Amino acid sequence: MNFMTQTILSFQDVSLERGPKRKILHHIDWTIHTGENWAILGLNGAGKTTMLKLIHGDLWPTTGRLEVLGGVFGHTSIPELQRKIGWVSTALQDWLHPGDLVEKIVLSGKFASIGIYEAYTKQDLDQAKELLTELGGASLIGKPYLVLSQGERQLAMIARALMAQPALLVLDEPCNGLDLFAREALLERVGKISQLPNSPALLFVSHYTEELLPCFQNILLLKAGRIFKQGQRELLNEQTLTDFYGAPIQTVHISDQRIAVYPKH
Repeated sequence: MNFMTQTILSFQDVSLERGPKRKILHHIDWTIHTGENWAILGLNGAGKTTMLKLIHGDLWPTTGRLEVLGGVFGHTSIPELQRKIGWVSTALQDWLHPGDLVEKIVLSGKFASIGIYEAYTKQDLDQAKELLTELGGASLIGKPYLVLSQGERQLAMIARALMAQPALLVLDEPCNGLDLFAREALLERVGKISQLPNSPALLFVSHYTEELLPCFQNILLLKAGRIFKQGQRELLNEQTLTDFYGAPIQTVHISDQRIAVYPKH
């Protein structure tokens, strides 16, 4: 993994339009540096998914300058860029081949592909199995993906994302569809990844403050396609969040700097 890159990603006055009268993102200025972990918090329709598609090269800015992992859009190879980004998303699960063995799903992350269409070695496959084992998924080896629970699928997705030793790991609402215990197990794994000496930069996207672990010390609040505020974790206070949601809220501290937010009645 190359840590010479000082800027993981940089949005400079980036906007995205879908048609002349439908602007999805408005003048986004945002930078992630090496060693930083960020969380994006926002409600449905805030533009979170659109920002992730820009980062991954699935969409391009209408205006502004976007740089990801040293590559400036318009002057870099998107397929090469995508190999440097680990991606965990329930939406991606819909594209996977459900009959594939879990270790083959994990191995496909090395090639940033759905399925495996390139030559691989026994060492590559062993590495996929080792990753699964390190993440607590040894029992999944040899099983077809379709028989896994949602929590097990997310574990496999994390292993797949780490397979290419990415410089950036994107976790797009990874707790969707998980029960309370599966969610906490997944978050525990994310916390452990953040503590690895060669951990990639982490970008965690969520609707819910209680999912934001202490390792996410940097927060971006996204609302209606605009950055409402960005900064340190201290943004997660009742006054700022009341303004952000546009309605009275109350916060409840749960553990390890994690807080839950509820409507105030």
